[in-house]
Amino acid sequence: MEFDKVIKTRRSVRKYKADEIPEQYISEILEAARLAPSGLNLQPWRYAVLKDKNIINNVAKIIQSSVAASAPVLIVCCADTKVFESTGERVRELYEAGAFSVEEVQKFASNDLIANSMNEFMLRASMAFNAAISIEHIALKATDLGLGSCWLQPMQFDREKIREIINLDSRYDILCFMTIGYADEQTEVRPRLPLNELLTGSQLCDGF
Repeated sequence: MEFDKVIKTRRSVRKYKADEIPEQYISEILEAARLAPSGLNLQPWRYAVLKDKNIINNVAKIIQSSVAASAPVLIVCCADTKVFESTGERVRELYEAGAFSVEEVQKFASNDLIANSMNEFMLRASMAFNAAISIEHIALKATDLGLGSCWLQPMQFDREKIREIINLDSRYDILCFMTIGYADEQTEVRPRLPLNELLTGSQLCDGF
């Protein structure tokens, strides 16, 4: 699908057909997520792809989501809380790829630099911000393939029960859930603010 069309037709789909999603499509969606950019190339995102309907239903009950229960595929989107331990390795890879200078390598090469400069809240926020880029790649690629998707971010749910159901290690922080499937509803264009309400500063607003 042409890129502008993907952006304009991407919707949050809340009702799905029971049709099975081809494995090739799932692979392409995960590849799109893998290719997302991240700060220092730390790539904190991790995914658990659920296709068993019983498991999906059990998770849907815990997060109290009829949308999740409707989907043939549910992706548990996580962040690896140990990812900062690989800072040095990731920075060296950036240097070898020509993205970083020697000075930048020297600045960020220590695995402890980032961890020691931010508190736990800031570290988790940083991981979530970076993971969000990868998660939106999932939504956009799903649209490109003719599929629907929906971000689900329950305010409160029993994370330990989810971990037990899907055998998820405690190092992975559950950020949200993404449903994937063929839409079983008509989704109209959602209202969006005009561009002139999004730009701030007199210089940026010239001409709008």
